[in-house]
Amino acid sequence: MDIDHSRAEDLEVLRAAFDPELCEPPLGWDALRAFEAEHGIVLPEPYRTFVAEIGDGCTDAPTEYGLIPLADMPSDWGDDRPRRDLAKPFPLTEQWLWEEDPRPEEEIDALLDPVFDHGSIVLGTDGCGMYWHLIVTGEHRGHIYLITGEGAGPFGAPFGFTTAEPGFAGWVKHWASGKSWFDAD
Repeated sequence: MDIDHSRAEDLEVLRAAFDPELCEPPLGWDALRAFEAEHGIVLPEPYRTFVAEIGDGCTDAPTEYGLIPLADMPSDWGDDRPRRDLAKPFPLTEQWLWEEDPRPEEEIDALLDPVFDHGSIVLGTDGCGMYWHLIVTGEHRGHIYLITGEGAGPFGAPFGFTTAEPGFAGWVKHWASGKSWFDAD
């Protein structure tokens, strides 16, 4: 998984997976760089090139309600959340099921906001509080996480539950193949 350079084969997968008729126009490089400068980040590849050259959101996408544009949030995100800080590192490097965490609730609550609001962009939602995030800063930069009301976990074969490659291209390729998200035995 190369998060600093677009591979031609990854871009081919992305172009083949998304119907341009169902996607928003690409953002373009100037607008993409302005977003990155505003937030103090550089988006991981190949998502970066996808947004600049292929599409900035798409209704037919890996999430139930589509791939949302870069600067947007899902309609069910809520307006009472803390301000998102994309430049602060995403805090997780492995699965965390806070519903099963034995620590006191106050301690867990203090750790939750950074999971939802630091170092990631929200790609979309499957509804019922299930959000797909692309990690943009921190140790897991370039990885996809499913973050729900019960816990969070990284996507990709190295983390279990699926046979898919990690990262944005692996996530899209897995979706386009029609496989279940949790296809590992």
